[in-house]
Amino acid sequence: MQRNKKIENNLKNLSKKEKGEKNMNFEAFNLHPKIMAGIRMLDYQEPTPIQQRSIPPVMEGRDVMGLAQTGTGKTAAFVLPILQRLMTGPRKCVRALILAPTRELAEQTHETIGQLGRNTQLKSATVYGGVNQNTQISRLRGGAEIVVACPGRLIDLLNQGVIDLTCMEALVLDEADRMFDMGFLPDVRKILNRLPAQRQTLLFSATMPDDVRALAATVLQNPVSVRIGDAVPVSTVSHAIYPVDPHLKTPLLLRILDRKDVKSALVFTRTKARTTRLANQMKKSGYPAASLQGDLSQNRRQEAIDGFRSGKYRVLVATDIAARGIDVSGISHVINYDMPDTVDAYTHRIGRTGRAARTGEAFTFATLPDRDFVRSIEHVLGEKLERRRLENFDYTLPAPKGATPICRTGNQGRQTPGGKIPMRSSAGHAAVSARAAGTTPGTGRGRKDLSQCPFLKGSTGMKSSRSESVR
Repeated sequence: MQRNKKIENNLKNLSKKEKGEKNMNFEAFNLHPKIMAGIRMLDYQEPTPIQQRSIPPVMEGRDVMGLAQTGTGKTAAFVLPILQRLMTGPRKCVRALILAPTRELAEQTHETIGQLGRNTQLKSATVYGGVNQNTQISRLRGGAEIVVACPGRLIDLLNQGVIDLTCMEALVLDEADRMFDMGFLPDVRKILNRLPAQRQTLLFSATMPDDVRALAATVLQNPVSVRIGDAVPVSTVSHAIYPVDPHLKTPLLLRILDRKDVKSALVFTRTKARTTRLANQMKKSGYPAASLQGDLSQNRRQEAIDGFRSGKYRVLVATDIAARGIDVSGISHVINYDMPDTVDAYTHRIGRTGRAARTGEAFTFATLPDRDFVRSIEHVLGEKLERRRLENFDYTLPAPKGATPICRTGNQGRQTPGGKIPMRSSAGHAAVSARAAGTTPGTGRGRKDLSQCPFLKGSTGMKSSRSESVR
C-alpha cells in the first residue's frame, strides 16, 4: 500500500511541462551509431515528449512507469534504450521480453524493432496464439535477443521448455491497461513468477486504473514516473456527438462516409457479429470495407490491417479488442457506431486518429440511453461535446414495428439498446434508410425532430453538419 501511494503521489506531482520542453534531437541520447542509422532511415526528427523523458532513465537502468496517450511514441521510448542496452553483452539468448495484449501490437512492435535496429544484427521474435507455433519455435531456436509476446502463447512455450528466460535483463509491459481489460492479469503474474528477480522493468500504459497501479507497485522498484498530459484524448482530435435512433445508425454512417474529408474511417462496434455484418453492409453499398474481430484467422486479420493501411479499404470496422495496437497513420476519422463500455475505451478508440501531430475527427453515435456516458466523457475532456445533425437527413423516419424512439416524452421509462438492424444496398440513401428501418418511405407513425430532446441539444446546441457527395 505504501509503494502504491508513492507511485500515485509521483504521478500527481509530475510537472506537466512537455509544452515548454526544450527542443532536442536524438543525438542527445548518445545512442550507438548503428541505432542512429535506423533513426535516420525512418526520418525521425525530434523525440516526442514521452521519448524525451523516458529514454534517459531507461538507459540508466532505472525502472520506468510511462503514462501517455496512444500515438505519442511510447514504442520507440522503450525500443531505443533496449537496443542500446543489448549492443553489448551476449547474443542469441533472450535478454529482453516485451509483453503485448494483442497480436497486432506484438507484430507492430516487432516491426519497429526491425526498423530501428536494422543495422545492429539484433534479432527479435514474436510469440502469439492463433497461428501455428512451429514457425515461432524455429525462430526462437535460431537465436533472438528480444521476444515480443502475448501472454497466453508465451506460457504455452514456457511450459514446453521451448523458450529460456534465465538470462533476461529487461521486461516491458506494454499497454498494461488493456492487458487488464482483456483478462490477462493471471497470465502476467504467472510469467512474472518465472522471470529473474534482478531485471529492469518498464510499464507503459495510456491510462492508469487501480489494477495497473497495484501491479506497478508490485513489479517496479523505485520507478521513475513519466506522465505526458492527462489520460484524455490527444488535442489534435476534434470530437462530436451525432444523436440518432438505433435504426438510423447505418444510413447515417453511409451519409457521413460520403463526405469528401472522410479519407479513411475506423468504425467501432460493440460485438463481433455486428462488426462483420456492418462491414458487409458497407461493401454492398459500394464502400471498400473490411472487418476486424477476434474470430478471424491471423491471416485474415493481417490482410484487413494491411489493406486498410495501403488504402485498399477505406473503411475498417472493428471491435475494441481487435483494434488494439493498430498503428495506421493518416486515419482521418474514428466513428463510434456503438458507444464504448468505458471512458478509457473511448480514449483508446479515438487515439487512432490525430496521430503524429496530424488532425483527426472522432464522431460518436449516441442514443438516449447513452446520455450518462456522454456526460462522463465530457467530464474527462473538461468540455461539452458538440452535438451535430446532418443536413438533409431524415431523422423522423419511423423505426421498425416494436422499436422505441430515442426521444420520449412523459414518464415512459428508458429505451434499451437497439438490436440487429438489417440493411440492403441501394442506389439511393433514402431507400437505404427506409429499408434499414424496415419500412418504406411514407409509412408508419411520424417521429419528433431529434432536436426536441434536451439531452441531444446539450449546452452547446445542435449544429448542422453538411454532407458533400463524392460518389
